[in-house]
Amino acid sequence: MTAMLPLPLLKRVRPSTWTALAWGAGMVFTFLMRLRLPGEEAATVMAGVVFYRWDGLVMMAVGTGLALWGCRLLAHRPVAAMGRLLAASVVATTPLSVGEIPLAQFLAVDVALYAVAATRPRRTGLVALAMALGTLVGYLTVRLVCGWNVGTSAELAVAMTAAIAWLIGNSTHQAREYAEKSRVQAAAQAVTAERLRIAREMHDSVAHSIGIIALQAGAAARVIETQPVAAREALGSIETAGRETLAGLRRMLGALRQAEPELPQHAEGLAYGDGAPLGPALDPALGPALGLADVDRLAATTTAAGVRVDVRWHGERRPLPPEIDISAYRIIQEAVTNVVRHAGTPSCRVTVDSRTDELSIEITDDGRGDGRSGKGQGWGLVGMRERATLLHGDFSAEPRPEGGFRVTVRLPLPVGAGA
Repeated sequence: MTAMLPLPLLKRVRPSTWTALAWGAGMVFTFLMRLRLPGEEAATVMAGVVFYRWDGLVMMAVGTGLALWGCRLLAHRPVAAMGRLLAASVVATTPLSVGEIPLAQFLAVDVALYAVAATRPRRTGLVALAMALGTLVGYLTVRLVCGWNVGTSAELAVAMTAAIAWLIGNSTHQAREYAEKSRVQAAAQAVTAERLRIAREMHDSVAHSIGIIALQAGAAARVIETQPVAAREALGSIETAGRETLAGLRRMLGALRQAEPELPQHAEGLAYGDGAPLGPALDPALGPALGLADVDRLAATTTAAGVRVDVRWHGERRPLPPEIDISAYRIIQEAVTNVVRHAGTPSCRVTVDSRTDELSIEITDDGRGDGRSGKGQGWGLVGMRERATLLHGDFSAEPRPEGGFRVTVRLPLPVGAGA
C-alpha cells in the first residue's frame, strides 16, 4: 500500500514541470559525458573548443532560458512552446561541436511532444511532430550546405525517439477519448434504465389507483338508488383518486418528455453506488412499490445486516403523491446501499423532513467519503439524481468536510399534497 502512495503525486505534476526536468537532466548528462568519471580512462565525449569558454556557457544559458520559456507556454500555447524548445535545442547544441542535435538536447522536446499529443487535438500533435522532425532535418541541411560534418545516423535515432514520443502520446489521447465516450454512453444507459424503472413503478401505482376507482364505481352503482349518501361518498373518492392519479401522471410524463439532462453533471456519481437495491426482499420486481412508510423496515433490515441506520423524522408524516413517495424511498434505499457496500462505516443517519411545500432528505455517514470506494464503477448516484430531476427537485452528493459522505435531496410537493 505504501509503495503506491507516490503515484497520485506523480499524476499531479504538470507536463511543463516534467519538460523542465527533462531539460535539466539533459544538460547534466551533457556535462557528465565530457568529464572523466570514476573508472574511465578518458571522457566519453571530447568537449568542444568553446564548451567551457564564456561564449559557450552563454549559449547554454540562452538555451536554458528558451527551454524554460517554452515550458511556461506549454499549457496554453503548445505550438509556440514547441518552437521555443526546438530553438533551445539548437542553441544549446552549437557549443558542443557535434554534427547533430544530441538526444540529451532533444529530451525535453520529446517530453513536450508526448504531452501535446496526449492532451491536445490530433492536428496540434501532428504539427508539433512536424516541427520537431523539420528542425532535425533543417539542422543537418545547414551543416551540409556549410560543408561541415553531419551525424546522420545519430540524428535518425533522435528522430525515432520523437516519433515514438508522439505515438505514445497519441495512443494515450485515443485511450482517454474512448474512456470518455464509454463513460458518457454508460451514463446515458443508466439514465434510460432508471427511467424505465420509474415508469414501471408508476405503472404499478396507476394500476392500483385504477383498481380502487373500479371498486368504488362498482359499489356506487350497486347502492346509488338505495343508499344515495354512500354512493355520493364513493363518487367523491373516485373523483379524488382520479384527480391525484392524473396529477401525478402529468408531473411525471411532463418531466419524462423534457430534454435529456446534461450527462457531465452525473460525473460525481460514477463510482460510488451501483444501483442495486439492498436485499432481495426489497427488489421492486418481487413486490409492490414501496414508499416512505417502509423506511423503518429498510433500516431494520440494514441494521440486521451489520450497519446501523438511525432514521430521524421531522415534520408531519402524511400521505404523499405516489411518484414522490416511491422515489423518496428509492433514493434512501440506494444511499443506504452505498453506505453498506462502499463506505466502510458501522452506521449512517437518514433524516426525512416533511414540510408544507417540499420533502427534504439527507443521508450521511462517517465512512471513507471519497466517492470512489467501490471496486467497480456503479451508477447509483446517477439514478438518484435522475429521480430528483424528473420530479423537479435538487440533488447533491459529496464528501463531508469533517469526513464521510452526504447525500441531500429536495423534492417539491404539489399544492395540497397530503392534505
